[in-house]
Amino acid sequence: MASLRQTQLRLSRRRDIIDDALEDFVQKRMSGAQAPAMALAREVLLAGGKRFRPILAMLAYEAAGGEDNDKVMDLAIAAELIHTATLVHDDIYDFAKTRRGKPTLHANYGLAQGIIAGDYLFVLGFGLGGRYDANIVEIMADTCANIASGELLQLHHIGDLGTTPEDYYAIIDGKTAGPFATACASAAMLAKAPEVVVNALEKFGWEVGRAFQLVDDLLDLTGDTSLGKPRGSDVLEGKMTLPIIHALTMLHGVEREQFADVLQNFGDDRWEELVELLASAGSFDYANQLIENHVDRALQHLNKIDSNSSTELMADVAKRSRTRKV
Repeated sequence: MASLRQTQLRLSRRRDIIDDALEDFVQKRMSGAQAPAMALAREVLLAGGKRFRPILAMLAYEAAGGEDNDKVMDLAIAAELIHTATLVHDDIYDFAKTRRGKPTLHANYGLAQGIIAGDYLFVLGFGLGGRYDANIVEIMADTCANIASGELLQLHHIGDLGTTPEDYYAIIDGKTAGPFATACASAAMLAKAPEVVVNALEKFGWEVGRAFQLVDDLLDLTGDTSLGKPRGSDVLEGKMTLPIIHALTMLHGVEREQFADVLQNFGDDRWEELVELLASAGSFDYANQLIENHVDRALQHLNKIDSNSSTELMADVAKRSRTRKV
């Protein structure tokens, strides 16, 4: 079993490989006809990030028996391009002014430019993913279609105090968990792994993706400034995240009315009120327990395949999702 420091170094090396590949990908498109679009897109694409999706694609490929990482690199980069495209479009939907502490593309350059940059990143992602066999292209296409469905479902439930946990999971499975699952499953398919291995890695991705989104929900409610966006952004935007849905279910009488009023008339002056009501409802503890459950299930699925150095790193990524800051 590798030490914590060794594991961190190995993950850091994977991230460096992804960053180098992204930098090379961008530089090749900074001249010629694509230069204006890439000049916009590179600002967000190279702005940082943990690169969890491409790293998991690489690790899943190795865990499934893949031996030539050059073969999986386009798939890994495609996962990051598509993810970044969704961030650009999310910022537009949410009227967000900052992302990771920096102005969003549409805030800097205008709505039209932001939409074009997001579309361009989607096209690039599909261009890379389209180089693979039809079965991989098909699940990538389905995943992107489900991202759109998840976005529309979330818009439908904006400000809806009757949103259920089932609604919430339908939203995050489309927007967040599905892309994690597809990155892992498609990488295993590329490695020509048996169906049992593909299924185990796909289910691992689903559970890690759900844990990631729940952590994001909590970070928004803890006021963590490292997120690079104002605390309570989800509340301001009327998003029904699971801690909020839970509190609406658990609070009754005057407290339930007070909480509904906070949500419908939220401002920074009501921050402490919001946090106190969520704590009173046990919603923070509830969300943290669900995160633990999803991580535990992810590890159970991972244990169904032969252990190797790559599965150890995947397990570490899953565990890190519980305590990450961004």
